[in-house]
Amino acid sequence: MFARLHALIRDYFGFSHKETRGFLVLIFLTVLCLLIPFVYRFIIPSPPVDTSVTDLRKLDSLVALMQAEEAKQLQFGDRLGKEKTTAERFSEPKLFNFDPNTVSVAGWQQLGLPKWMAERIEKYRSKGGQFRRKEDLLKIYDFPPDLYDQLEPYITLKETPRSSQFNDNRFGSNKSYPNEPYKVNDRPVYPERPAKPVLQPFDINTADTTQLIALKGIGATLAGRIVKFRDAMGGFISTDQFHEIYGLDSLALYELQKFGKIRSAVHKIPVNTASAEELDRHPFLSRKEAQIIVNYREQHGAYTSAESLKPIRILDAKTIEKIAPYLEF
Repeated sequence: MFARLHALIRDYFGFSHKETRGFLVLIFLTVLCLLIPFVYRFIIPSPPVDTSVTDLRKLDSLVALMQAEEAKQLQFGDRLGKEKTTAERFSEPKLFNFDPNTVSVAGWQQLGLPKWMAERIEKYRSKGGQFRRKEDLLKIYDFPPDLYDQLEPYITLKETPRSSQFNDNRFGSNKSYPNEPYKVNDRPVYPERPAKPVLQPFDINTADTTQLIALKGIGATLAGRIVKFRDAMGGFISTDQFHEIYGLDSLALYELQKFGKIRSAVHKIPVNTASAEELDRHPFLSRKEAQIIVNYREQHGAYTSAESLKPIRILDAKTIEKIAPYLEF
């Protein structure tokens, strides 16, 4: 066996007879050096080390540290409570009647707003901004509509008093009669403005731009964008899809969710007869995905349900979930 190993090494590496013997000796010494520590531990086991004293010392030091920390917390508990951040003090909303034109940043946080939103409102007011109606709060960018619904009953707006100069110029000066009080009946009577028509909920899948423009925060450009997005999809199946419309701020989104109701079915694409161009028109599908859907149909037959789209690797589960309500199988 040794001669066979000797010949194998000699032929493989091209060593001479002496070089091969030296190589084998080197290999033997290397393996021996690697095995010596294991053999030594096996023959001469190390005596067990008594760690009881060391462990007891460590435990005693840990207990002492814990006791010192507890004493420190008891001693400075009140001071630490006072040093809590504003976010910690207002982690839970506390609702109260407030005027959005005067409430402080801390007050906004107590009502449930994050600090950055409260500072944004304060910056808006410092530049001359004023809330004249409750709905004006939704004009603040990213103001959460859900929180507005919760705060709306607690909003109390104070009427802005008219200046004396305004009264003098509009209703006639009273300075020539210093001892005669101003008579309310002497004010000129103006014709009452016709009441604005009350908006009613409408079907968002059949609404035109005129109905959308009547909503607050939605102009002609945004109304056209909403209709174009709806028609491209084939209609809305959920109000959550309003978030996918580019350019909707908090006020427009709140108005659209309040009045835009889904009352009619969406237009569906016959997936088993539609061409790649027809599928590509849908905003949820790309040109490549539409072509692969058609190719897979031609190779494997008609689709029977949304489940039959899952073998197409290019379509992930999220895309299938979004496009399935718009396909007719």
